[in-house]
Amino acid sequence: QVQLVESGGGLVQPGGSLRLSCATSGFSLDRYSIGWFRQAPGKEREGVSCISGVHGVTDYADSVKGRFTITRDNSKNTVYLQMNSLKPEDTGIYYCARGWITSLREDGYGYWGQGTLVTVSS
Repeated sequence: QVQLVESGGGLVQPGGSLRLSCATSGFSLDRYSIGWFRQAPGKEREGVSCISGVHGVTDYADSVKGRFTITRDNSKNTVYLQMNSLKPEDTGIYYCARGWITSLREDGYGYWGQGTLVTVSS
């Protein structure tokens, strides 16, 4: 069955870096878009970044442009989110999801992982 499993979260100081991984199984990664979303405490979930399946087209939320990079390794069925220059406002649970379209909107995604917690604090 379709599965997405996030890992790589943790506690990091402001200005630090983390790399999140989204390990997928049960489908061909190059046929679907993968999105990263996050939910901060007390806030709604928001789209962070996404990458298309066929051509690897990417998109980013304005709040993370220039700091986050999404990549895909089809041979490992894994999508990564490299997060640099982290800020306290990046704190939240990060989810990856499989979608039919490359979008930062949740309604384009049907399968979700369980999430990994990122805490940016000194």
